Amino acid sequence: MARASLPVIVAGAGPTGLATALSLGLAGVDVILVEREPGLTVDLRAGSFHPPTTDMLVKLGCTAMLEKGIKVPTWQIRDRVDGIVAEFDLGLIADETPYPFRLHLEQHRLTPILLEQIRTRTPNVSVRFGNGLMSVADRGSHAAVQLDDGSRIDGAFVVGCEGARSIVRTAIGSKFVGFTWPEKLLVASTMFDLGTLGFSGAGYIADPVNFAAVFHVPDEGPPGLWRIAYPIDPDTPDKIVMDEALIRSRLKLVMEYSGANVDDFDLVYRSTYKVHQRVAENWHKGHLVIAGDAAHLNNPFGGLGLNGGVHDAVNLATKLAPVWLDGGDHIPAFTLYERQRRPINIKSVQAMSIRNKKLLEERDPDVRKQSQAEIAAIARDPIKARKFLMETSMLDSVQQAAAITLDTSVDADWSGMDAA
Repeated sequence: MARASLPVIVAGAGPTGLATALSLGLAGVDVILVEREPGLTVDLRAGSFHPPTTDMLVKLGCTAMLEKGIKVPTWQIRDRVDGIVAEFDLGLIADETPYPFRLHLEQHRLTPILLEQIRTRTPNVSVRFGNGLMSVADRGSHAAVQLDDGSRIDGAFVVGCEGARSIVRTAIGSKFVGFTWPEKLLVASTMFDLGTLGFSGAGYIADPVNFAAVFHVPDEGPPGLWRIAYPIDPDTPDKIVMDEALIRSRLKLVMEYSGANVDDFDLVYRSTYKVHQRVAENWHKGHLVIAGDAAHLNNPFGGLGLNGGVHDAVNLATKLAPVWLDGGDHIPAFTLYERQRRPINIKSVQAMSIRNKKLLEERDPDVRKQSQAEIAAIARDPIKARKFLMETSMLDSVQQAAAITLDTSVDADWSGMDAA
């Protein structure tokens, strides 16, 4: 069976799957995108895009995100009691990117933009909602998937972008190495304007118990929504932790020193979820390959997970499209993709998100004071702040990944990944 006569099958219509399908489609590759749900889903967890991610998505034609999103040029680290510890201005890296800001747009507002681009610009991409992936197999010369309606599709390759419980990752035989954090996170959204209290559009509140992340995201109209994510006891039933009175009492603890009156907060959304730090040991085998949450998961402190998935999608598509079009050997392409994305994810995304969380929740008062003094000193020094922003904005990791070749090894450092 000629491989070029078969489409690439992409599993999962989240941001990573849609970006993969769109990237491949624009390059001239035939794609079938399958999604278990009857339509695009609403996920309120992710929604902060770093400069290189915005650049990638705009180049895919998603210019509408610039109009719909909120541009956040500065972000803060705050102490719950003492207030602002450090504030970072992404204008310091304006010479490195056309988008020197974080763009806040919840992923359920991005996915329709990606889908519209697919439907209007890539007739060679077929999107099939209500078609869940049941099994996948490598057939030596191609791959095959079984869908939950009983049908089977043969594909040149299968790209698994179907999340943490990835069937494609299981078929590859890859372990999902890492751990789950002991606490869960609760996300509460309000229309109360925290900007009036001195909060920038992105902020992290440090406290041994009541640490939190605060983000300003767009809504149907101004002033938008402010999302506050904070830890909760994983053993407490959702019915209890989702109680409005309990949420307000917890927000009092998080916000009391900022001058906020949480009784005035109009709580719009609330949800809970577990937090994982995991990276798949292997990202490809035969004609199967994974990306996004199927390949890696991390905590949300730093807004890195969704961004990493988009980076996977674009990186993989640039390597897979020439193979599909020209009929070359796909193994070197998949190997280079894994080399560029997996170690960088471990050393940058995983390490950075773990560091961010531990900075916020540090219990030792002396260590906490020292850590905050160090981050404040970085913010005050333009040279150090610029270097810090190159790292935290993910520009460094994209540049470092692009420099990796098949002849270059990057040692994976798993320190901090095996225990909370």
